[in-house]
Amino acid sequence: MDRFIKEVQIRWSDLDPNFHLRHSVYYDWGAFCRVEFLTKYDLTAEVMTALHIGPILFREECVFRKEIRMNDQITIGLELTKARRSYSRWSIQHQILKGDGTVAAILSVDGAWMDTVKRKLITPPQEVFHVFSNMPLSENFQWLD
Repeated sequence: MDRFIKEVQIRWSDLDPNFHLRHSVYYDWGAFCRVEFLTKYDLTAEVMTALHIGPILFREECVFRKEIRMNDQITIGLELTKARRSYSRWSIQHQILKGDGTVAAILSVDGAWMDTVKRKLITPPQEVFHVFSNMPLSENFQWLD
């Protein structure tokens, strides 16, 4: 599968008093990357609303390796690291890279799908299966069931 990588822009408001990236921006970039991937495969907010589904996160963790400063060129990618075969539960890892390929941070999330009307976890419909089956797999990918 092709890698999925997005370039991100650093804004002045993204910096902390030490003039490097605020910790919460890494999490925002992860959400941006995941939504961009879903949208690439036509699983838009409108489609999810019509299907009464939405992704939820159980855990989100970032390991910071190298500081990011204002003029750094930054990309973020995603890979599926674990999933149930139905894609009802999943784990995604993002690598945030500096322009020279240095890993600045690794962001990991564990999530699932929820019925937004019943407010309960679900096995997602075929539209989700199509999207997740196109997600790049990590080198150590594991099926959970």
